[in-house]
Amino acid sequence: MRTARRTAKSTTTVILTVLSTLLGFLALGGLAPAQAASAAGTGLHISDGRLVEGNGNDFIMRGVNHAHTWYPGETQSLADIKATGANTVRVVLSDGYRWSRNSPEDVAAVIDQCKANRLICVLEVHDTTGYGEDSAAGTLDHAADYWISLKDVLDGQEDYVIIDIGNEPWGNTDPAGWTAPTTAAIQKLRAAGFAHTIMIDAPNWGQDWEGVMRDNAQALYDADSTGNLLFSIHMYSVYDTAQKVTDYLNTFVDAGLPLVIGEFGGPADQYGDPDEDTMMADAEQLGLGWIAWSWSGNTDPVLDLAIDFDPARLSSWGERVFHGADGIAQTSHEATVFGGASDDTEAPTAPGTPTASAVTDTSVSLTWAASSDNVAVAGYDVVRVSGDTETTVASSAGTTVTVPGLTAGTAYSFAVYARDAAGNRSARSAAVSVTTDEGSTAPAGGCAVGYEVVGEWQGGFQGEITISNTGTTAIDGWTLGFAFADGQTVTNMWGGTPAQSGGSVTVAPASYTSAIAANGSVTVGFTGSQNGTNTAPAAFTLNGAACTAA
Repeated sequence: MRTARRTAKSTTTVILTVLSTLLGFLALGGLAPAQAASAAGTGLHISDGRLVEGNGNDFIMRGVNHAHTWYPGETQSLADIKATGANTVRVVLSDGYRWSRNSPEDVAAVIDQCKANRLICVLEVHDTTGYGEDSAAGTLDHAADYWISLKDVLDGQEDYVIIDIGNEPWGNTDPAGWTAPTTAAIQKLRAAGFAHTIMIDAPNWGQDWEGVMRDNAQALYDADSTGNLLFSIHMYSVYDTAQKVTDYLNTFVDAGLPLVIGEFGGPADQYGDPDEDTMMADAEQLGLGWIAWSWSGNTDPVLDLAIDFDPARLSSWGERVFHGADGIAQTSHEATVFGGASDDTEAPTAPGTPTASAVTDTSVSLTWAASSDNVAVAGYDVVRVSGDTETTVASSAGTTVTVPGLTAGTAYSFAVYARDAAGNRSARSAAVSVTTDEGSTAPAGGCAVGYEVVGEWQGGFQGEITISNTGTTAIDGWTLGFAFADGQTVTNMWGGTPAQSGGSVTVAPASYTSAIAANGSVTVGFTGSQNGTNTAPAAFTLNGAACTAA
């Protein structure tokens, strides 16, 4: 399988990022207030430093990257991504320099599928990734020629398509060299007659930690004859503090220059732990778009939002992006070009009273009757009610959700709101009261646990844990316990939620692994860090009871 995304954006000079980033933000003179507005444009265009639709309404991307060029058969993914509530998909294409060229017929089909699923389509050439540092990377000029070869396919799609000329088109070697070919590629496309909004990715593998895009942004914007230029920053381990995230985003907003987080990750890697919470919260506050990496198919699955392209098997990263605070379910609004009324002021009807099931000591599943709306219901927000206080605890595009992180033996009250794409919110449903179990008990009949390392690389590994119920009674809710002996750390997990203190690890189940039938089993996968010695845990417990080795 070809690598769709390396976890770390570069293997060199990362240790300099903190100093360079902080120094860069002290020298913001490279950005000055942008022009008040772009030239008049049809379709998606830039106005007053913001991405807007043809009718002038703001369009704020809340989307997902999809590795189409490596997985051309996974066309169902666009419908699955839409079902999460996303309003945008950024589609990986190849211009033929490094991978198999996506034909005009294929690109036209992708656009048709985006439109059928009511998604704004950002198309990008991936072959440029890391140019100057990665010898296999192609040039922006080659990518521009590819877009020109697709002009017949792209003409007339300005309402629906944004062109990202080339993904991360410069590495860490002489990143100042990025500016001239980027300018030339923009002007080449404009000279060829493209009116689309054009997106450009930053150097430094997209992360701009040396500030080249930031410091040259105004000049680049001025070089676009249409004014329809959108800057894209990729935020991974360089952006591991709230200050770095906030400073970078605000630099563009203060200058009146349009910016989107074209890729970002949340799981930690050997280079740092991205502050995805600040990225998502600041983007919501500032009205900036973002597109999470990536739906599925990464060689290292730490950044897969869905496991094996299965929308029913979201990773912890996927749950964060789709259902967490400031995530897609809470903040995404469909583009009005797909028929949503821009002046929609009618709220959905109130959802049905939720019913509780699968109650454990730490979680509960809630289900409710759907709301109706004059246009469409975009999603639901579940709140915990305590007197006059409400706390949002989960969001969902559908009518069921599992609420984790509860306290054993505690009474709770939950209710649900519906919302539509215009942001209108329903009246609150009636509340359901539920008391969590007193605590986990040992499974009747015993358990067995199998542990396997399924892949290793320098500094990291992927593991798989199979939990078997060897008894005659189903297990409903469990806590797995084990310990690492060599300093290993769980960095990402699917099928469960880990907590780690030193070498000791406990795992709570995901909603789809919480029940283990008699003589049945569930599997939890994870990635972790290691320092060269990677001894398997010697013992496992389930709900406090020792398990045999499987």
